[in-house]
Amino acid sequence: MNSEIFIDKGEDGRITVSLHYNPEYIAKLKNIKGYRWHPENKIWSFPSDNGTLREILLLFEAENIRLAQSLQHHNTSQVYSNASNNLFTIKQASEWATDYIGKRVTPSNISYLIQYGRIRKVNDNGNTLIDKNDLIKYYQSYLGKREIEWKDQLGNDLNWALSFDYLKESDTTKHVHRLHPYKGKFIPQLVQYFLDDHTDDFKKEVYFRKGDIVLDPFCGSGTTLVEANELGIHAIGVDISTFNCLISNVKIDKYDFIDLNNELQKITERLRQFIADSETVKFENKLSEELTKFNNKYFPSPEYKYKLRRGEINEYEYGPEKEEEFLSVFSTLVNQYNIQLKQEGNNTFLDKWYLKPIRTEIDFVYNLIKQIRNPTTQNIIMVILSRTIRSCRATTHSDLATLKDPIISTYYCAKHGKICRPLFSIFSWWKRYSEDTVFRLKQFEKLRTSTYQLCLTGDSRTIDIFGEIKRTHMPLTTLMENHQINGIFSSPPYVGLIDYHEQHSYAYDLFGFQRNNSFEIGSMSLGQGKDARKQYVENISEVLINCRKYLVDDFNIFLVANDKYNLYPSIAERADMKIVEQYKRPVLNRTEKDKGAYSEIIFHLKSR
Repeated sequence: MNSEIFIDKGEDGRITVSLHYNPEYIAKLKNIKGYRWHPENKIWSFPSDNGTLREILLLFEAENIRLAQSLQHHNTSQVYSNASNNLFTIKQASEWATDYIGKRVTPSNISYLIQYGRIRKVNDNGNTLIDKNDLIKYYQSYLGKREIEWKDQLGNDLNWALSFDYLKESDTTKHVHRLHPYKGKFIPQLVQYFLDDHTDDFKKEVYFRKGDIVLDPFCGSGTTLVEANELGIHAIGVDISTFNCLISNVKIDKYDFIDLNNELQKITERLRQFIADSETVKFENKLSEELTKFNNKYFPSPEYKYKLRRGEINEYEYGPEKEEEFLSVFSTLVNQYNIQLKQEGNNTFLDKWYLKPIRTEIDFVYNLIKQIRNPTTQNIIMVILSRTIRSCRATTHSDLATLKDPIISTYYCAKHGKICRPLFSIFSWWKRYSEDTVFRLKQFEKLRTSTYQLCLTGDSRTIDIFGEIKRTHMPLTTLMENHQINGIFSSPPYVGLIDYHEQHSYAYDLFGFQRNNSFEIGSMSLGQGKDARKQYVENISEVLINCRKYLVDDFNIFLVANDKYNLYPSIAERADMKIVEQYKRPVLNRTEKDKGAYSEIIFHLKSR
């Protein structure tokens, strides 16, 4: 195949690119902003500026490019030079990669690729260099191909504009959105897309405006409430889970930061004193020292992971072998420092999934939290403790999202490629999450608007929303006396996918919250069979029927769902509504281990 790429300037001044059909090249070109395909001439065209020309040149190997004389000027010479240079420093590699994929790549990102064996480290008199061809192979392994492959699997109606693939994780977990882990939440940018006042080729009209009220009857961790606040929209959430409501409300509460910092500092210092002279601290320090020596010897980084990827080491044999070898060291230390690993009981989640030293510290901190007088401060610190103990469960790093068996000894960790250990103290996570939470709350404080948000605990099928608001929130009561709710933005639970109470069992056990498991819709325990699907249709439609009483006549409802059983047409019909639009989007940021092609649909419903 002729792989030559000819770059010229069209009569309209735009840069033109002609090439023989090559799906990899086409995928690259479609990553450049402002592209157009001209089928009559079989050429691609792009905005005419040096930045775009440079981007096109850097996307391809220099030897494959034939550049028209009119475009050959001094600015392109450096681009050719960079493209033909095969070895980069880490900084040069980050700059080249930024141009190559059209997204910012930092030196830290390149270091990560080296550390985790994605690309080779080339040594040159003590300097770390990277081969450009390794970078090209790595980025071409997904660049542009993912959209094509996912559309092949999920259908050409997949709206890649709603993939938000240009976002970093720090964008999708901005400020308070990362106060506590939560399975099944949507990213804030998706909510913002439908709630804000912009229009585009897909969103043809504005559905919500500043001062409106939006309802989320499956509030979860409060993403809709937070984004509504940022946009100047009032919001009401409802959730059957008491703990979900706590997470949602602490995100949008206002805080006395002096009081919050004082309480956190007091608890942190008391915890530090509590564990200062314990044998557990001495044991943990010695264990860390021994693990470092062992891992440096048998799992050197990044060489070990690089050899794994090249098939030079059989991980399934080598890992367990070294795990067994280190266990004798671990057992010796446990006996030496007289560490009690297991708790006496095994009846509750807290009994089963926490080592004895961890449980002791958890109870100590919670007893201090119960003494806090300011309820708003107390609530946010409870969430900090919950986030802390979630990270301290006796499980492997790879099983944090889906627990399997309690771990009470050191183990080979495939995720990190070395021998890891369970935690024996909550102190480091407690301190980290305390600082992180205050930082995130202050970030959101700068963005918040003077609007009202509240999450109610209740069953969305039957709850009297106005009655509950009247009982708990006077400003919203006054607002709702003169203003009906404009619409809904929500992600209902999927059929048989998640037990929403079980994912936070540790919090329910510790805080003594009432469990409402039996009222969950689509619970995993009900399965995904015919009866479960029928019940799901009835339940979701009952939610819509109940909520409709509080909506304006010309309401807009947006429901986010992976409707693999095609249930939502029946749900809409049963609720006397119609689906007026469907937006099918790829989901790129799933928290589950399965990162395969996956989509969800945003159903737009209106009154019949």
